[in-house]
Amino acid sequence: MKHILPILFILFSFSAIFAKSPYIAVLGIAQDAGVPQIGCASPFCDKAWKNKKLQQTVSSIALVNPKTNERWVFDATPDFPEQFQLLKEISGNNFNTLTGIFLTHAHIGHYTGLMYLGRESMNSKEVPVYAMPRMKQMLETNAPWSQLVSLKNIALQPLANKQTIELYKNLSVEPFLVPHRDEFSETVGFKITSEKKSLVFIPDIDKWQRWSEKLEDVVKSSDYVLLDGTFYADGEISRPMSEVPHPFVSETMELLKDLPASEKKKVFFIHFNHTNPLVQGDEKKIKEVKSRGFNIAFQGQKIEL
Repeated sequence: MKHILPILFILFSFSAIFAKSPYIAVLGIAQDAGVPQIGCASPFCDKAWKNKKLQQTVSSIALVNPKTNERWVFDATPDFPEQFQLLKEISGNNFNTLTGIFLTHAHIGHYTGLMYLGRESMNSKEVPVYAMPRMKQMLETNAPWSQLVSLKNIALQPLANKQTIELYKNLSVEPFLVPHRDEFSETVGFKITSEKKSLVFIPDIDKWQRWSEKLEDVVKSSDYVLLDGTFYADGEISRPMSEVPHPFVSETMELLKDLPASEKKKVFFIHFNHTNPLVQGDEKKIKEVKSRGFNIAFQGQKIEL
């Protein structure tokens, strides 16, 4: 045994040195209600109800650290069960464990998946859930979410604007406030930073002009940016689009048009409404995005940090 221990230590040391880098896994790309949406009978939705290849789960990403087998999910969507299974497959880790969940805000596509951690489902034990003050209070004081807290299915962890959470050596997450329809909570994006690279995740925001930060600077200071692509252009839905003032994909591309190609390629659109031609497979619109130097996120995508 005394000869085996040094060998095991050497093997462990080498495996740690050559362990893969942390990475982001894209678990879903749709707007809060998924693709297709409930009750939709448009020509595209009719096809999507019949063809699972056209269906998309709600926008969510995960951070995986292969060195420690830790996994953090960003937003718990209504499609959480399917996405957790996808995360198991992508990470090669079949244990029913999550290191933590980071929440952006209190709209239905971003936190309601927490219900699957309750006793009717996984009955998890104190999964850390990171939330801003109003988001944390909403979960603590409103049923059924308060039951997750009282039964210790989740353990709420406070977040603060631009205060970094250290997850591991040279691996951190920083929340930052963004303008959005904040009926029940603040809204944040996240900057995920590893030893080598950084990624910004902003699935929901109002028009870029309402934000105190310049989008161009955010792109330049990051290696990847996953941006709100809910709608492609004005007139996409029947009701006034001022009621849901997301930045159109067309507006974001125009805003960033003068950036060099090396900067544009950092941008990935995500969080698509079912009316968005990019999620409907419109080849002309998809080609337009790519020809202008931008990218479209897809379920199952891995981005190495």
